[in-house]
Amino acid sequence: MAKRDYYEILGLSKDASPQEIKKAYRQKALKYHPDKNPNDKEAERKFKESAEAYEVLSNPEKKSRYDQFGHSGLGGKYEPSGFGGMSMEDIFSQFGDIFGSAFGGDFGSSFGGGFRQQQTRRTTKGSNIRIKVSLTLEEILKGVEKKLRINKYVACNTCNGTGAKGGGSYNTCNTCRGMGRVTRVTNTFLGQMQTTSTCPDCGGEGQIIKEKCTGCYGNGIVKSDEVIPVKIPAGVGEGMQISVNGKGNAAARGGVPGDLIILIEEAKHDKFFRDGSNLLYDHYVSFPDAILGCTIEVPTLEGKAVIKIEPGTQSGKVLRLKGKGLPSVNSYGRGDLLVNVNVWTPQNLSAEERQLIQKLALSENFKPKPKKGSRSFFEKMKDYFN
Repeated sequence: MAKRDYYEILGLSKDASPQEIKKAYRQKALKYHPDKNPNDKEAERKFKESAEAYEVLSNPEKKSRYDQFGHSGLGGKYEPSGFGGMSMEDIFSQFGDIFGSAFGGDFGSSFGGGFRQQQTRRTTKGSNIRIKVSLTLEEILKGVEKKLRINKYVACNTCNGTGAKGGGSYNTCNTCRGMGRVTRVTNTFLGQMQTTSTCPDCGGEGQIIKEKCTGCYGNGIVKSDEVIPVKIPAGVGEGMQISVNGKGNAAARGGVPGDLIILIEEAKHDKFFRDGSNLLYDHYVSFPDAILGCTIEVPTLEGKAVIKIEPGTQSGKVLRLKGKGLPSVNSYGRGDLLVNVNVWTPQNLSAEERQLIQKLALSENFKPKPKKGSRSFFEKMKDYFN
């Protein structure tokens, strides 16, 4: 089933402000909140769907890519923060501030009444990895799957990413009592002031490892190579970014992994110049062929094409091969191949050739007679690209 439009999910137009996006998400999330819809799978699906839409539209960078390229601009099989596999607690942990006191400061019996404690713990996230991938025009034409070997932080196999020897043995932090945060009350001349901060002893995790893993020294992550298959859609262009969720560096001790961000580079082609979804190609014909007309063979990204040069063709004539360009990444159809015809002027003539040309030069037919009102080359090219 095709992914729904994120603006449609939240009931917004594309020019919605950040405040409107936040308000719309809050309304949807409260409407489909599991405490209001117990054991309702459809409500749960819409709750997660709304969170996914908000996660993209509330992020300026992701929103910009989505507005320009749709779901394909987010990496094809993009799953923002993996909401398809995250629990409700994870969603509230990231966006819990939006709900405020709508549920009495707690998030309901559907979480066993224990989510307040879970919410206060810090969720670490691994760093993003940015790499450049160079593509040929042939690869851009059809899309391609690249297998990228990335040296990055991955979960430690010895402890399964827990950082604890043997896979896990923890003590609840005595300082914060498992909350991950500590609250201090200070007396000032204005009265008592309360501040909350990350627990200094457990780093916000609420737990302390009894015995650290010897493979990762308690971090839960180690450096290793990983081969990551990435599907790059057809029509991408220079400077475009594709984000692959969860394929960046692993986070310490079971946190959320970062993203792999791919910057597209376009390899220079030996025949074509790209302009958007159109391809430009220069072809030279001889002076006699331009006068008498001929049939020429030109290359395309998929083979060759035969086109006719009409008698009397002028240098700078542009011939269009419709649909022989590149696809657009965010729409259907393909651009065109524009063949710029150049008449080749001989540079080294023999004495006999020079005499023939001198005779022809006396003919009225060989004197320039441009048609009145004819457009310049630049005006013609402007029409092609508009």
